Amino acid sequence: MTIISKDINKAFGILTNDDVVAIPTETVYGLAGNIYSEKAIRKIFAVKKRPLFNPLIAHVASIKGAEALVADFPEKARRLAEAFWPGSLTLLLKKKTTVPDLITAGKDTVAIRIPNHPVTLELLEKLPFPLAAPSANPFGSISPTRATHVESYFKDSIAMVLEGGPCQNGIESTIIGFENNEPVIYRLGSIAMEEITAV
Repeated sequence: MTIISKDINKAFGILTNDDVVAIPTETVYGLAGNIYSEKAIRKIFAVKKRPLFNPLIAHVASIKGAEALVADFPEKARRLAEAFWPGSLTLLLKKKTTVPDLITAGKDTVAIRIPNHPVTLELLEKLPFPLAAPSANPFGSISPTRATHVESYFKDSIAMVLEGGPCQNGIESTIIGFENNEPVIYRLGSIAMEEITAV
């Protein structure tokens, strides 16, 4: 049975044991697992009924944590990261070979963000690995903005929802990649186009 709890240490234990936990972010609740655990990542895809060709976003606690996953961090990406992290910006950057193909759908880029939620930031700072965390809903369903939404979606198929209150934004992150060092918007989300171009 899925429990809803504020116990960060309990979430830590489940995640380090190759299992998944739903976590709060400022956008929506995410279904999180260790990016380096094939067992956890496959469970995310299975529970969500999400196709494997759909890449996942890696959640980290710091820009340093993001640098550990990427082969190149373009200057314009760094400016955006400094302006909007922690926050609803996902950067799509060339990945290091150590980043598993399972979370990037075999692509040579990895999607990364630092979520702006105190509970999840505390959890990420404790963990020795980044978390892949797509929205905590079955594929094609409405994204959850409360712990109870997640619990009602997944009933017995996940162990825990980390309670973090209602999500502030309720809209997914904006995704920006780079082609020839120029930013390209792949998904418009919580951050407005005007805010991005200003940076």
